[in-house]
Amino acid sequence: MSDSRNRRCCIERAAAIEKTLMQDSATEDTSQTMPEEMCIVVACNDDAFLRDNLFASQMVRDDIRVHVERGAASAAAAYNRGLDATTAPIVIFAHQDVYFPPGWDLLLGRTITNLERLDPDWTLVAPYGISERWQHVGDVWSTSLGRRLGTPFPVPVRAQSFDELVIVMRRSAGLRFDEALPGFHLYGTDIVQAALVRGYSAYVAWLPVVHNDKFHAVLGEDFTASYRYVWRKWRRRLPLRTPVQWVRWHGLSLGWCN
Repeated sequence: MSDSRNRRCCIERAAAIEKTLMQDSATEDTSQTMPEEMCIVVACNDDAFLRDNLFASQMVRDDIRVHVERGAASAAAAYNRGLDATTAPIVIFAHQDVYFPPGWDLLLGRTITNLERLDPDWTLVAPYGISERWQHVGDVWSTSLGRRLGTPFPVPVRAQSFDELVIVMRRSAGLRFDEALPGFHLYGTDIVQAALVRGYSAYVAWLPVVHNDKFHAVLGEDFTASYRYVWRKWRRRLPLRTPVQWVRWHGLSLGWCN
């Protein structure tokens, strides 16, 4: 798919999501639902992708601060540096190729307000992941797959792992990403498990985004290194299901990705 067609596809899907968000907002009271402050942290290795996607989002063009990390050896290193460089109580870790439709920040604010009523121990929320029942849950348009993943759902769902495209963290929980985890894979699974063992909770909520990603036919050695680290670290909590594949005690699932 050409870059121009990718951009058209992104715009069309974003418009559809925006319409849904506007219809949803019209039926609910959004007062007192915005957190005091939010910021976005992004690891960047392609300024064009960053400009055409995340920086094109309305909430970024308005007033939400974006902290960009470049040249990090891993996602964990980039995100921890971002945590240290910012102070906002709500931190949105996002891929450079994610587009947030207009109204997404308001929806996130309302989601956080609802989570605080539902579960004071919440610390992470994301638009896509794996539920405690090992089911895919979320609502994301993927350009690489050429289709929508999931559907709208009314109530946040407890999660055991996240897709890494967007992860929202409550800073006051004091979580950090594990910099011993190599590369840029499976940190969504790792951070959720880190929260759970500390007594916090993680949720997938209806926070639809457009992921204008590139297609990857196979996963390489960098994924293998991340997988093996997660497999060793969380062996006592296996099996775990990630949005990509299972992590089981025997480790044989890895063969399906290479």
